[in-house]
Amino acid sequence: MQNSECIEMFERYLTEDKKASANTLSSYLRDIRQLGEYLDTHCENGIVDANAEDLAGYIGMLRAEGKSVATVSRSIASIKCLYAHLFIKQLITVNPAQGLIPDKNTQKLPEILSSKEVELLLEQPKCIDPKGYRDKAMLELLYATGIRVTELIELNISDVNLAAGVIRCASRNRERFIPMYPAAVKALSDYITLVRPQMILMPDEQSLFVNVSGERMSRQGFWKIVKHYQKKAGIEKDITPHTLRHSFAAHLLENGADIHAIQEMLGHRDISSTHMYSQLVKKQLKDVYIKAHPRA
Repeated sequence: MQNSECIEMFERYLTEDKKASANTLSSYLRDIRQLGEYLDTHCENGIVDANAEDLAGYIGMLRAEGKSVATVSRSIASIKCLYAHLFIKQLITVNPAQGLIPDKNTQKLPEILSSKEVELLLEQPKCIDPKGYRDKAMLELLYATGIRVTELIELNISDVNLAAGVIRCASRNRERFIPMYPAAVKALSDYITLVRPQMILMPDEQSLFVNVSGERMSRQGFWKIVKHYQKKAGIEKDITPHTLRHSFAAHLLENGADIHAIQEMLGHRDISSTHMYSQLVKKQLKDVYIKAHPRA
């Protein structure tokens, strides 16, 4: 079986049987394509014929290239999933991926912005053109609600209730309503009433946020927006679109919000995911103590 045929079969399995999310599908297929390229270049075997030594060599190369523990671990997970499927389908008689062991990954606390840095970032979009109004609304909404970037770009105009000052977020078979502070409501109201009608391509467009072509904003498009305003603000921290979500949760916790309420707003199924922000706040307090206490 050719590598391309193997990858097509794996894609069908992930899509039809595993019902994998778009992100998982994209990541796993990218990992397997990269494995296939490595095998073509460095080994005489294709994906189906690869042995344990071939796979160990590929993982060793990733580590030698300085790939993160998370990236290597995900690659191993992708490879294990593929070869388990090939074994079940009886396309291989021995599973060469069984011996692959991911590195131990110590949980890295996410980067967050200080309140002053958030204010600085939110000040960057200038409401002098349609893009400025839209970008201001997107950044304000993200920090006001802590929703995921995927949830942000998947919002429809019908998910916004300006009068009540809330948005409806439907994700992962769950629905939640999240309040917004007044500045976010105003930024969103200005965008919806003054700008969005000019930006949408079709009158019946449902997407809340659209790109310059009038179609739904993409993750990549929003990533560029965040990086653009980070540079304008002169913030040296490595900001990602998720940074405002992490900052939202940490700042609420710092100011006495109930952790279960934060869990609900973030859409976490497991409270342990939310407890990460408690560790983050404690670490920040310790850092402040070390920097500020005369005897620290």
